[in-house]
Amino acid sequence: MKNNLNVLGNQNSLFDEFIAEIRSAEVQIDSMRFRRNLERIGEIFAYEISKTMNFKPQEVSTPLGIAEIPRLMEKPVLATILRAGLPLHQGLLNYFDHGENAFISAFRKYYKDGTFEIQVDYMSAPELDDKTLILADPMLATGKSMLLAYEELMTKGEPMHTHIVSIIASRQGVEYLQHHLKPSKCTLWIGAIDEELTAHSYIVPGLGDAGDLAYGIKTSD
Repeated sequence: MKNNLNVLGNQNSLFDEFIAEIRSAEVQIDSMRFRRNLERIGEIFAYEISKTMNFKPQEVSTPLGIAEIPRLMEKPVLATILRAGLPLHQGLLNYFDHGENAFISAFRKYYKDGTFEIQVDYMSAPELDDKTLILADPMLATGKSMLLAYEELMTKGEPMHTHIVSIIASRQGVEYLQHHLKPSKCTLWIGAIDEELTAHSYIVPGLGDAGDLAYGIKTSD
């Protein structure tokens, strides 16, 4: 899947400004701004993804005549992993406002030896056959949560194409998805790729826990 990787960061655009703010410990203390920045980043991803989708010229009546304008012919299914993905999902939905929606609850189940496994305990989605699927989560660490969510969604049918969206990814996570997903069926959209992943699977420099920064610190099991 190496040819189906799009990295939107480091191109001297407002996208980089939003990335800088969600990484900044000084700005992160404002959870409302953190959520809004995730949302704005989602809007930019939606705009870029829309360029790959199917449009058809349609006539639109104005007060003074008729204009022929390309119109989007698809209603994508927007999926996200709870809870951190909600602001990013909202940004995508702001632009794909006629899209259907899917939600997945996935979490890390830790064991006493420090190891963990990814588990899914909830999924709600429409039928996916021959539709465009956009699966989003702010952070792509090992890639296992994203792959597990993708496989869970595939029980609802086979999409025409899947766009996987993540704001900050580790190099390891990107390569993991590239190894496990077919390039003809999936495209990766990433904001920035960080090279380091700790022994506990945290991205460095990353930005911290996106869910906690957006919605408050959760208690440990």
